[in-house]
Amino acid sequence: MPKTRLTRRKLLAAAAPLAAAPLVGKLALDGQAAAGGHDHSAHSHTREPASHLQGTMGHAAMVGDEAPAVGGPNDLDALLYPPPALPYKPGRVREYTLTALDTELEVAPGVFFPAWTYNGTAPGPVVRATEGDVLRVRFRNEGSHPHTIHFHGIHPSKMDGVFEVVPSGGEFTYEFEAQPAGLHLYHCHATPLKKHIQKGLYGAFIIDPKEQRPPAQELVMVMNGFDTDGDGENNFYTVNGRSFYYARYPIRVRRSQLVRIYLANLTEFDLVNSLHLHADFFRYQPTGTGDHWEYTDTVMQCQGQRGVIEIEFGGTGLHMFHAHQSEFAELGWMGFFEVVD
Repeated sequence: MPKTRLTRRKLLAAAAPLAAAPLVGKLALDGQAAAGGHDHSAHSHTREPASHLQGTMGHAAMVGDEAPAVGGPNDLDALLYPPPALPYKPGRVREYTLTALDTELEVAPGVFFPAWTYNGTAPGPVVRATEGDVLRVRFRNEGSHPHTIHFHGIHPSKMDGVFEVVPSGGEFTYEFEAQPAGLHLYHCHATPLKKHIQKGLYGAFIIDPKEQRPPAQELVMVMNGFDTDGDGENNFYTVNGRSFYYARYPIRVRRSQLVRIYLANLTEFDLVNSLHLHADFFRYQPTGTGDHWEYTDTVMQCQGQRGVIEIEFGGTGLHMFHAHQSEFAELGWMGFFEVVD
């Protein structure tokens, strides 16, 4: 597929006729879905394209085969479904290896971005520990520039990812006690900081509380953007790195089952990003800490903000989610939950 360099203005002009096209349909569950859907507690599941949706006129959205997304139905599962939470165990060590790599990513059909990544994806892999665990992260820099890892949270200053810059070909091991419980981030803190973040060096960092949260279907959604023409403005907006991906492959969840979403914003160049859910409300806990929960259908986050969403969907069918900045949605930041019985 030929590589494409598209300006933000050209993309928005192209999005206008798409928004008016007969693209979205109502949910027609097949026998398998009606019998119980898929169990996302394991990582071996298969999510099928929403080709069973029947088109109707007048919906300003795209879904299933109509959505211009890259890849197959399970390509982003490792980013969407986090490692399982582990019960608190004194003295446990959680070990990860993160490798900085220069990687060309196809963020939209035929559109390639020269990314700097952790382990080849932007965002990088989900790092998870339980409060009190010793987190040991071996960082190897196989990229072409000096890099670091800065973890949000509480840790010794010598593990902060500011001064221990790792040259190309070098490595460093971060080790500290995981605290406090909540949803945090990690990202490169080498200068120029804006460039290292917008090129893709970031990811989600979950620290589970010692008293475990209730069982739930858990999802990680990292909001981000890609400046594919180098003009300091994002041309594409995504969740987990590919535009319109969850419109082509809706996320299947079960009605009345607790769904927990770890939502983080690492969109460079724009002051705020957001998530709006259609047809239902959810509970939102900023940073995933404390006792405060907001009841809403829209969350706004500046860069670096994050929080935990919990919801039990009340009805079946397609529930759209997207940035409430309409421009972001038209440039790729939208998708669907497919709620089944």
